[in-house]
Amino acid sequence: MRILLVTLLFLSACTPRGTITLDPNAGQVGQVRSFLVGTTRGFTDDGRPNVERHEGLELSRMDISIPPTHQAGQIAWPGRYPDPEKHMLTQTIERYDPAEFRAELKRELRARPRSERSVMLFVHGYNTTFAEGMYRFAQVVHDTNMPEIAVHYSWPSAGNPLGYGYDRDSMLFARDGLEQLITEIASTGAEVVLIGHSMGSLLIMETLRQTSIRDRHFVDRSISGVVLISPDIDIDLFRQQALRIGPLPEPFVIFSSSKDKLLRLSAAITGRRDRLGNIDDIRELSDLDVIVVDVSAFTDAETSHNTALSSPTFLRLINSMGEIDAAFGDDPNSSIGVLPGTVLMVQGVTEIILAPF
Repeated sequence: MRILLVTLLFLSACTPRGTITLDPNAGQVGQVRSFLVGTTRGFTDDGRPNVERHEGLELSRMDISIPPTHQAGQIAWPGRYPDPEKHMLTQTIERYDPAEFRAELKRELRARPRSERSVMLFVHGYNTTFAEGMYRFAQVVHDTNMPEIAVHYSWPSAGNPLGYGYDRDSMLFARDGLEQLITEIASTGAEVVLIGHSMGSLLIMETLRQTSIRDRHFVDRSISGVVLISPDIDIDLFRQQALRIGPLPEPFVIFSSSKDKLLRLSAAITGRRDRLGNIDDIRELSDLDVIVVDVSAFTDAETSHNTALSSPTFLRLINSMGEIDAAFGDDPNSSIGVLPGTVLMVQGVTEIILAPF
């Protein structure tokens, strides 16, 4: 066990920890991206989200400036001397009550073409501070030119590589907050696509499960798609969650990598061979209507657990696809020519093994 903990510390210590840095004038230099935010984190005396758990959903809007020197997959954290030419900075933060949140979302929806009146709701993973989850989502939105309205749900992760137990409890604590946020969004008539990373994928599945128990039509009414990126979920547990939810939203996409070191470690801790995010035999999901996208070819030592979020090569591929929906449509073979790789089908599950151009 000690060896596993040391390995975990080593894998998690490669990236510097960042914080939210405010600069009201950053947008004069960088490109501003706007985000709606829901969180169940506590707050410090100066109003910054921390690692404590907060009973109740706090809502806000954040405008984040992406510097002109930004490189795909990277977050340039500001140090002692923030520079909007070089660093990702926050221009404004505005707190909302639920009515104000819904009004802002409706305004955003009305301002967009009908084809873009949907919401991408991102849920971060384990060992993630508020700033890291927020800025990582901003980086992905910018790098992929995501046209949909971006909403971030920040649950109270400890932001500590040794805080796995705290994070598991916090993830369960945060289910009601995520359900409330989805309900607030769905009440405006927006289509909701859920994107979860790592333990955030487990939070999404737990929330969909509990809402289905309460209201078996909730998922059909509210969710138009699910994307799980490197999901840190036991495969047997995922199957039970999926069966309890009932028909899964379409598309339901799982990004996996056999080279994901953190998931390999997570599996070892639990005494299992693999997790959903590094599954090596799709027959275990054959009775579920899901798409597994294998991004192992894009995984290296630096990206590992974040390949689909931070690999420059993979992000360039996504950005060049044009019509990504064609790859996840009714005919998976239509992805050939759009997605370079191989398509395998085993009953209900489809596996797309991607390869670089």
